[in-house]
This record gives sequence, structure tokens and C-alpha cells, in this order.
Amino acid sequence: MDALRRLVARLDRFTTGLLLSVVCGVFIPCGGGAEVWFKQATNVAIMLLFFLYGVKLSRRSVVEGLLHWRLQGMVAFSTFVFFPLMALALRPVLSPLVTPELYTGLLFVSVLPSTVQSSIAFTSIAGGNVPAAVCAASVSSLLGVFLTPLLVGLVLVSGGEGPSMGADTFLQICYLILVPFLAGQAVQRWIGKWVAGHKTLISWTDQATIWLVVYTSFSEAVLQGLWMKLPFWALAGVVAACVVFLAVVLFFTFFSSRKLGFSREDCITIVFCGSKKSLATGVPMMGVIFAGSPHFDLGTLVIPLMLFHQIQLMTCAALARRWRKAGADDGGF
Repeated sequence: MDALRRLVARLDRFTTGLLLSVVCGVFIPCGGGAEVWFKQATNVAIMLLFFLYGVKLSRRSVVEGLLHWRLQGMVAFSTFVFFPLMALALRPVLSPLVTPELYTGLLFVSVLPSTVQSSIAFTSIAGGNVPAAVCAASVSSLLGVFLTPLLVGLVLVSGGEGPSMGADTFLQICYLILVPFLAGQAVQRWIGKWVAGHKTLISWTDQATIWLVVYTSFSEAVLQGLWMKLPFWALAGVVAACVVFLAVVLFFTFFSSRKLGFSREDCITIVFCGSKKSLATGVPMMGVIFAGSPHFDLGTLVIPLMLFHQIQLMTCAALARRWRKAGADDGGF
């Protein structure tokens, strides 16, 4: 029990809640009428989440960020072009390590936008261009709302791995994601300051939505008996694939940004903003895009995203600390 308390103390609130959501989904799955209620609650939470994203995202920051167009273009290219192409190119090598459904989850990771909070935090720690990081993360989040569903159609559906992107799926994306997001943008001038002044409440909303989606996804997987069919070697393969994904994109963003003549501060920003994938955006989007698909189970699809999220946090935290020390010593990497 003492060892468990020490472990929980080392984890942040979000990670602890994520693990508890998985445990509850596995051992206390919701079924019957409770399942219907939880799915409805999840949809409401997703709509609220993207509404608040719309309220929080500053249009002024996006416009100002576009002035540094080379950096913004590099981050967008890495996030929405290089990453998906890399995932497709590595499929012949990495897909034998996992099940087809898990690799679909990996492909979904590749089309997600960058994170906001952690990208900015790591850029700040490492001594990068923080204003540019704020702009790059904001632009990436904005583009992701529109581009991720389109890229799912191009990268997954065209290859036969993804859900059917018919009219029903498109309408669901519109009313659960796009409409709330645009509504948030529309009322930003009236409630934007209030939302900015209640960051703790907004943070709880973000995290609770993800916990709810993860819980319902794992519950469904358990009730369908899919976890019994998932071999251990496939989970190990997902970890290996996530490590390869992150290593390749870190290598690409670091060396390409230096080759293109960006400053040290801008290189740091490009690496941290161009290599990250957002769990906060990805889990709700996955719940919308793959909802009702008879060929896919959300409890399995979400595993690559959860693992990639943890791996990127640990790796980028180590990089940020190393680059901060190197910058203090000689101004280099």
C-alpha cells in the first residue's frame, strides 16, 4: 500500500486519472442502461470541450504567428504532412509487430494536431522561442479541427483501414466538433476573459472529458471480450512503434530546422511543436470519428495514442532539461 501511495504521488493528476479510468473500465465496465447514459454524457462533454477550445483560442495569436511563416510552415508540415507520410512509409516494417487495429490507431496518431500546453512548457524550459511556440500550437490546434477528419479520410479510409466517412459520420463531426468550436469562437469576445480567468475549472473540464472517453472505450472493449484477444506481443509492438515514430520525427525536425538556418530558439520550438501529438484533442475526435463503426473498438484504438503521449512527455522532458543546461553552458545544444 505504501508503494502504491508513493507511485501515485509521483504521477500528475491527469496521468493518475487516466490510469484510474483504464482500471475502472476494465474491472467496472458500464453496461446496459448505464452504457447509454455514459455515451450521451461523453457526447455532451466532447461538445463542451471543443466549445471551450474555440473560446480559448486567440485569433490574434494565430494572425501574429502567421507573420513568422517559415517557422509555422515547418511545424504544420511536420505535423500534418511528414508525420502521416512517415506512418504510411513505415507500415511494412512496423505493422507485423502489432495487430491491424492497433496500427490503425497508430495511423490515427499520425494525423492529429500538436499539443498546446506541453509544447509551450518544454519550449520555455529549453530556452526556445515561447511566443512562436504559443502561435504554432494555436495554429496547429485550429488546423487540426478541420484537417484531422480530412486526413483520416485520406490516410486511413483510402487504405481500407479507417471507418466509413459517410454523411452520418460527417454530420456527427460537424455537430460534435466543428459547430461547438465555431460557437466558442463566436462568443469569445464576451466570455473569453471569464474563461481565461478560470483556468483550473477549464483544466478539469479538459481532463474529465478525456477520462470519460477512455472509461467508456475500455468498458466497451471489456464487454465485447476484445481484451482477451489482444496478445502481449502486440502491446510491446505498439511501444516499439511509438518509439520509432517519435525518434524519426525528432530527428527530422531537429536536423531539417538546423539545415534551413533557423536560430537555436526557433529550432527548439520546431522540435517540440512539430513532434508532439495531442491526447486532449485526439481522444474526443477518435470517439466521434470511430463511433458506431462495427469494425473498430475504441478501447483498442486508443492504446497507441495513450502510449505515444506518455513516451513523448518523458522524452521531451529529458530533451528540454538537456538543452536548457547546454544553452546555459555554451549557448548550443
